[in-house]
Amino acid sequence: MIALRLIGTLDPELVGIVALSLRVSLSATAIAFLIGAPAGAFLAITHFRGRTAAIVLANALLGLPPVVMGLVVYLLLSRSGPLGSLGLLFTPTAMIIAQACLAFPIVIALVHRSTDSLWSRYGDAFSIDGASRMRIIRELLLMGRSGLLTASLAAFGRAIAEVGAIIIVGGNIRGFTRTMTTAIALETSKGDLPLALALGLVLLGVVGVVNLVIGAVQRRTSIEREVAYA
Repeated sequence: MIALRLIGTLDPELVGIVALSLRVSLSATAIAFLIGAPAGAFLAITHFRGRTAAIVLANALLGLPPVVMGLVVYLLLSRSGPLGSLGLLFTPTAMIIAQACLAFPIVIALVHRSTDSLWSRYGDAFSIDGASRMRIIRELLLMGRSGLLTASLAAFGRAIAEVGAIIIVGGNIRGFTRTMTTAIALETSKGDLPLALALGLVLLGVVGVVNLVIGAVQRRTSIEREVAYA
């Protein structure tokens, strides 16, 4: 099968597309995690006006259509937009921004859920100890490492499988902004099925590994909780 041959021989075009996809998605996930994880923990331990609305918004954005986010980022980065002078439109950086915006709510929502349960159990102990807010956030994130891993993997899965937003802001330029998902869409429309199938197999493999790791982490967490409550 030609698709398997392309993978087995490490076809240069295939490798370039996969490498760009991984670089963009991993960068977007890292940005979303570095901002979203502390924000999720902050929402779990802090009470302020608008907190409930912020939590509801983060959960609502989980279902945001990627093309809408792509349009928003496009308007921000276009020549007439507020960030147009940076010249980021139709570059990998624009794609990273779009994917990070899509992954950000996932990290916030999942980290908030995991740290909120920890705060309910250990909040009094932190208050008695007189711990600062920053220390509490740091300790809760360390205690909820499995939740952080799940959040980061879920964010990466959303980013790597995204197509609509990055076509809008990246332009699907060959050798520059063409990722696995955008290349699959283009090559299928052109009738070049071998390359599309090869990329599809690689993408399925990446997503499959992510889902397997998430499942393993969740099973381990469930076992640890059962042992803790036994």
